[in-house]
Amino acid sequence: MTAVDVSYDVSGRADGPVVLLSNSLGSTMAMWDGNVAALESQFRVVRYDTRGHGESPVPDGPYEIDDLVDDLIALLDTVGADRAHLVGLSIGGMTAMRLAIREPERVDRLVLICTSARLEPVSGWLERAALVRDNGTAAIAPVVAARWFTPTYLDAHPELRVASEAMVAGTPPEGYAGCCEAIAAMDLRDDLASIKAPTLAIAGADDPAIPLDHLRRIADSVHDARLLVVADAAHLAAAQQPDTINAAMVAHLEDR
Repeated sequence: MTAVDVSYDVSGRADGPVVLLSNSLGSTMAMWDGNVAALESQFRVVRYDTRGHGESPVPDGPYEIDDLVDDLIALLDTVGADRAHLVGLSIGGMTAMRLAIREPERVDRLVLICTSARLEPVSGWLERAALVRDNGTAAIAPVVAARWFTPTYLDAHPELRVASEAMVAGTPPEGYAGCCEAIAAMDLRDDLASIKAPTLAIAGADDPAIPLDHLRRIADSVHDARLLVVADAAHLAAAQQPDTINAAMVAHLEDR
């Protein structure tokens, strides 16, 4: 499949190292709103909408993880970055890992948040893809948004629940389904050891979507990697605990 020109935003230091933020399934680049300011003083920050999400094009699925990597490489070329730090959450982390495996010369450092090298069962992803094609993303929005944050946090921020459900429901069904199919087919486990980029793997201690063991596998398999477990954080850990994760990201990207 041909790469698509994704919708993106650039901010921060024009002469700084590039940090590219890749978002979660069912979200837009707005999911990084609590993280961008912490990076802008030191880095040129690029964030984008994954194909089939937000303002990006929605090609017919199914997609493969390499299609998402092709889009990412095209974006790096567009912003003139031969090499970049990659920060990815969920499917964004999967895309970042695959790029680091496939074209290591394009990747400086990795931050992998609430993601996995293999997310089973496959049948669950294919069933979800069929569900949203038949019924739209609004049909799954309440369940998905409830997994993004801990119940206590959502109870304390009811406006966040409304906004999160609206973000999922606003995702084009074909884009969401195509990305589900990419996750179903992806298996990076045997390739993790080939990743050369220094890696920070971050797990949300209360993530019901991708439990800690998935991040531990990544940290144990990548040669130069360490694991950070963030308490009181579910799947969108970077949004629920921005101060903790921002500090860890900046320290890792600056190699402190």
